[in-house]
Amino acid sequence: MKTKVLGLTGGIGSGKTTIAHVFEELGVPVYYADDEAKKILYLPEVLPELKENFGDAVFVDGRPDRAKIAAVVFADKEKLQALNNIIHPRVAQHFNNWLQAHNNYKFVIKEAAILFESGSYKQCDDIILVTAPTEDRVQRVMQRDGTTREQVLQRIANQWTEEQKTRLSKYIITNINIDTARSEAVKLFKFLNNM
Repeated sequence: MKTKVLGLTGGIGSGKTTIAHVFEELGVPVYYADDEAKKILYLPEVLPELKENFGDAVFVDGRPDRAKIAAVVFADKEKLQALNNIIHPRVAQHFNNWLQAHNNYKFVIKEAAILFESGSYKQCDDIILVTAPTEDRVQRVMQRDGTTREQVLQRIANQWTEEQKTRLSKYIITNINIDTARSEAVKLFKFLNNM
């Protein structure tokens, strides 16, 4: 039996990581693509590519500065694409290795903020989308990251719209109230386990 790969995504501040933790607590292996992407940024073999594409301005003491890189890529779609071209193939390879190590499970979850934008949704059997009203998302991210409203809205503008994501998602979890969203995730877990 082939292990099913369920993509789990949602716009910034939607609560997708919280929902991923619910599945993890229920015993489902979860691959956090965004965490892996952050690690890849600091690999010695990646540094020359970053320098070539972004110059020395995004480095502090010889190490990439994520805040500086974010400021560049969220203001320039071509630079965002350049960063994605450096990071995403490596994340995809790492995920394939991880999946091999977890191929004895009925299903696993691949959590990624830009599952659709990166094209990696095509490698998933089904998609779970976590949604929340824009204003809730903006407030959550401002509190979590200490960023401005404008910075959050700029990030939202760089992601696919909820409508675009909804069209390609099989399961939707609405996160207005975290307790309700958690119980939706538990219900979905039971449904998937009984398939």
